[in-house]
Amino acid sequence: MTGAPALKTPIVYPTGAEKWILVITAISCAILELLDTTIVNVSLREISGNVGATTTEIAWVVTAYAISNVIIIPLTSMLSDFFGRRNYFTGSVVIFTIASLMCGLSTNLWTLVFWRFVQGLGGGGLLSTAQSIIIGAFPPEKISTANAIFGMGLILGPTFGPTLGGYITDNFSWHWIFFVNIPIGITATILSFRYVTNRPGAVKPRKIDWWGILFLVMSVGSIQYVLEEGTAEDWFESHEITAMTIIAVASLAAFIIRELKIDYPAVNIRLYKNYNMIMGSIMNFLLGLMLFGTVFIFPLFVQISLGWTATQTGMFMIPGALCTAVAMPLVGRLLGGGMNPKTVILFGVGMTFTFVMMLAFSSPDSSESNFYLPFVLRGFGMAFMMSPILSLAVQGLNPKDMPQAIGLANMIRQLGGSVGIALINVYLTNTNALVRGNMIGYINQYSDAVSERIQLLTQNFLSKGFDSVQATEMANRQMEGLMTRQQMLISYNHGFFMVACLILICIPVVFLIRYKKGAKAVVADH
Repeated sequence: MTGAPALKTPIVYPTGAEKWILVITAISCAILELLDTTIVNVSLREISGNVGATTTEIAWVVTAYAISNVIIIPLTSMLSDFFGRRNYFTGSVVIFTIASLMCGLSTNLWTLVFWRFVQGLGGGGLLSTAQSIIIGAFPPEKISTANAIFGMGLILGPTFGPTLGGYITDNFSWHWIFFVNIPIGITATILSFRYVTNRPGAVKPRKIDWWGILFLVMSVGSIQYVLEEGTAEDWFESHEITAMTIIAVASLAAFIIRELKIDYPAVNIRLYKNYNMIMGSIMNFLLGLMLFGTVFIFPLFVQISLGWTATQTGMFMIPGALCTAVAMPLVGRLLGGGMNPKTVILFGVGMTFTFVMMLAFSSPDSSESNFYLPFVLRGFGMAFMMSPILSLAVQGLNPKDMPQAIGLANMIRQLGGSVGIALINVYLTNTNALVRGNMIGYINQYSDAVSERIQLLTQNFLSKGFDSVQATEMANRQMEGLMTRQQMLISYNHGFFMVACLILICIPVVFLIRYKKGAKAVVADH
């Protein structure tokens, strides 16, 4: 019954300058939100010194943003219909901009954490709504182009974050990491109020599912907290982590039961009756794991094991992101030309797997030139995976369900990233201890190679004017540093190898996805 009026009322798509102003506004807001997930990471040391926080406490600046992001993303469809898409999107930009200003003005840790949480609520609202705006600006046959444009933002945001954060912190102060959002936010507010329209066919919910929202906040918030803080708290050795896990499981069960029983759910999880939605969610989860996991592990690897600076690391990652920007339109053209999305994804999986495997064989002599080809492959591989995964996941869904499906896809991808970072952290910690235990047995006075190296180092320090006690102590310390770098290098190589193995899980999942020959790359106008 609800489908009949939609057929009688043709959907008018924006054209010309109006269309591209709308798309640029939406993608800029999405990039801004994703930029802020990583921009503070390189500045945490400066922020902690300025606000008087410990290393453990300062992590809450990142955690608060991540938790509020994951909570709000699946609710964006319902909130967008309730307030109207234009009002909700513009309001989210305003909240994000004001919170950015207040973050920059914060003088103590918990004020900063509070405003980061608020900033995450505004930012999470931008991400999925921006995607539905971009998709809504294109007719169904051009939907692959829309997904390619959004996918570009999805890659560029997290990649440019550390580079921009490092540059601003080194040349100005950490406050400007947040202040830089303000002029962009003000411009985006004006443009979104002028050009964003309400979603065609949107029906305002007659009631708000407050219980569903409460259960969602408790479950997703607890899961995100456990993933963010688990490593630091030694996982289930901590009563706090155990309690939060129990709350997460219980409230998730309550949320699912609640959403299936009522006819005005906050999140329409009935969409998972669609087989491809389930397969798409698995792929999105793995995509988040790869996207955020590799962005997390590579800077640590080159800075700790190879001695790169933060700025050098950030600048190096830009060409790979630009490869994604180049590849996205190509992917859109391939899908628009009728190429099987599963074939495109498999090419992407192959390139991403090769990228991680090449990093897994790094050595202490590895330089930037050794990593150019892997990062070109990563850039193309991610582009070849991102847009087709969404295309297949939402194929055949009713257009009115698209915003909800997009919100769920974005939430799953964010959770995948959190799980990926948590898994890699645990794996690196355990591998590090194992590798050190294996290496330490060979570093002793009975080894000719070790004795010879320590003597050379001692002679070097003696020649610089140190006495014999100081020279021996410094030689031993330098030997310890050399061993630690080698040990970390091996651990990171193992970490990359683990990610490569996880990428291979994508292959059977791709084959399980259903694809109808002749169907356009995404939404059939059912």
